[in-house]
Amino acid sequence: MHHHIVRNTLPLLLAAAGLARVASAAEPAQPALPAHQAEIDAIVREISPARIKAYDDKLVSFGTRHTMSDTTSNTRGIGAARRWIKAELERCGAGKLDVQFDSHLHMVDTRISRPTEIVNVVATLPGTQAASKDRYYVVSGHYDSRVTDVMNYTADAPGANDDASGTAAVMEMACVMARHKFDATLVFMAVAAEEQGLYGSGHYASEAKSRHMNIAGMFDNDIIGSSHDETGKQDNGHVRLFAEGVPPTAPTTPDQRTLLVTGGENDSITRQLARHVKETGETYVPGFKVDLIYRRDRYLRGGDHSPFLDAGYAAVRFTEPHENFDHQHQDLRLDNGKKIGDLPEFVDPDYIAQVTRVNAASLAALALAPAAPQGVHVKTANLDNGTDLEWKANGEPDLAGYRIVWRDTTAPLWQGARFVGNVTSARLDLSHDNLIFGVQAVDKDGNVSPATYPLPVR
Repeated sequence: MHHHIVRNTLPLLLAAAGLARVASAAEPAQPALPAHQAEIDAIVREISPARIKAYDDKLVSFGTRHTMSDTTSNTRGIGAARRWIKAELERCGAGKLDVQFDSHLHMVDTRISRPTEIVNVVATLPGTQAASKDRYYVVSGHYDSRVTDVMNYTADAPGANDDASGTAAVMEMACVMARHKFDATLVFMAVAAEEQGLYGSGHYASEAKSRHMNIAGMFDNDIIGSSHDETGKQDNGHVRLFAEGVPPTAPTTPDQRTLLVTGGENDSITRQLARHVKETGETYVPGFKVDLIYRRDRYLRGGDHSPFLDAGYAAVRFTEPHENFDHQHQDLRLDNGKKIGDLPEFVDPDYIAQVTRVNAASLAALALAPAAPQGVHVKTANLDNGTDLEWKANGEPDLAGYRIVWRDTTAPLWQGARFVGNVTSARLDLSHDNLIFGVQAVDKDGNVSPATYPLPVR
């Protein structure tokens, strides 16, 4: 959401940027864009560090959650873990969440030594608005774990941070948000086989693409549990959010080439999603910062959002600011008196809760808001210093209208905005030579969609 810019800082931002506000006697009244939506504030308040810790500890208690570990025991291995996750989501979301196993058999592969059933636990909270229920937002953590040897499926692999932390966050979100209603559909997933090759998330993304599912945003929470760096210093005030620009796939699509030609490489659907998450998260979780990282993931690494990006969806990854590699993918041991391994004592439930609140506020804001406008164009037939924009009408019954946002070409976040009413075109006396524009949809409650980058049309 960007409404706090309009209410509080827009005149200052315009003055600072030297931008002339377009004023007119016929300019539509700004719809009420409250600094906070009461529903989202309630969700943020309900997130519980104590429950998150209990979920994390329970996941660790299964000994190992390696993808090829035991599936028959009720107390040890990945089978026991996924049955518990499913039962817990069914209990807390009774009558609200549709909880299913999403399963496929994976053949022998580089990191799989025998045919193995890969099972995601998927909890769906159906949207309640006819025009929006087929728009999906997916949030995931991976519940599988590993030690130093990725093929060792018998050794204890507690995986408290990687990624019981993300799984606990997703479970807490599912249980809290199931008590609320949203226009669009939310999907909460605990996925398997991340460590073996992103096979759980890959299967879901592939199936979603083949079914033409409208996944408007995907959040991956992986390694969000520690607020301490490798020196022991606490840093609990921010989280990294990795967001890819133009995908590195070849050949690029015509739209991707147009992004590059027009200087919109920072306005991919994933970067627009990340902007929305940063502004929403920082609005609803005061004093906590979302650091945008303009990369797909950590340097040359990957996660469960990657298959969604490859399928053409907007997808981002949350990760703590400082990874401690002594606590990742390690055999449990003492090394010169130092504990090595991904143990619960190295996890900070209060920090996980902050990241969970950012996720939950952002998902709620997205699922309550209209869809991002489609068919957005900047008209280029005339050579002048103004900007003519047009777009297709949204179909939501509670739509209030549209907002045009803009920023300098070198600025990461929107700096100016103008509500233009329930119309499908607008002109601004601002130059598209010098600024990046976007168009957002706004509903009558003041919920705002992510922005859509306008492509040129003559």
